[in-house]
Amino acid sequence: MEVLGVQRNRKFSPNHIGNDDAIFSLTAQALEKLGCHVRLCCEDDFFKQDETPERYIFTMARQKAVVKKLQTVESDGKIVVNSGFGIENAFRINMHKALLGSNIPVPESVIVSTAEAGESVFDQLPGKGYWIKRGDFHAIHKEDVTFVSNPREGKEMLREYALRDISDVLISQHLVGDLVKFYGVLGSDFFFWFYPYEHNHHKYVDYEQINGKSLHHPFDQAELLKVASASATALGIDIYGGDAIVGKDGSFHVIDLNDWPSFAPCRQEAAAPIAAVIFQKFTQTAS
Repeated sequence: MEVLGVQRNRKFSPNHIGNDDAIFSLTAQALEKLGCHVRLCCEDDFFKQDETPERYIFTMARQKAVVKKLQTVESDGKIVVNSGFGIENAFRINMHKALLGSNIPVPESVIVSTAEAGESVFDQLPGKGYWIKRGDFHAIHKEDVTFVSNPREGKEMLREYALRDISDVLISQHLVGDLVKFYGVLGSDFFFWFYPYEHNHHKYVDYEQINGKSLHHPFDQAELLKVASASATALGIDIYGGDAIVGKDGSFHVIDLNDWPSFAPCRQEAAAPIAAVIFQKFTQTAS
């Protein structure tokens, strides 16, 4: 089976370039062991190709033009994991709408235009403090996800987003609780969760000062798996990871869900299940 692996452009791996490369390479090696002949290319080269001879593609690509091309070849009959349509569903506002529509517990949030929103928009959200997140994509830079403590700061930050040509943002309430990170692979038994601050595995160190130390509130781990799997299903992605806030009452809210994250703390364990699910999807449709 001839297989193409489309790697992620490094600008879409903030503080995780080596980790993203590592899990992708391990997955390619595992696919080779399953009998695939794997050709790797970066997403920029994939975009420039006039023809893609391989019918089977696994990818971590995120560049919007590349995602559109993946969707095109997928519609033409190629098998793509994660699906290009699922990757687009994981863009911030798309993600929030999909999770909300599937009754996944998420923070109370509003979608606003940076050109039109003022301080009053923050009155719609409960609690103290707000997270402003670029709406059209994932976080590429630290400034793409910003905490503000009051509406006045929020209005100024919206102006900064507008100056960076980010037209729409998702504003979410700040939830008090433990931040947990999780990784999963739909169609497998693999699921891993941990407290990222305790393992020095987080994109931006400032967030720990805002969220606070982990207090290890007890919660139902089986329910987290259930909700994480339902979240990935809602987006249409098979290889996924995300973040949730666990409250002191054991309730939790999904605050982020990503298509094919780094799996850094567990990549040795994750690579084989990832490859197995990819291979299964390829062989189910092989003619």
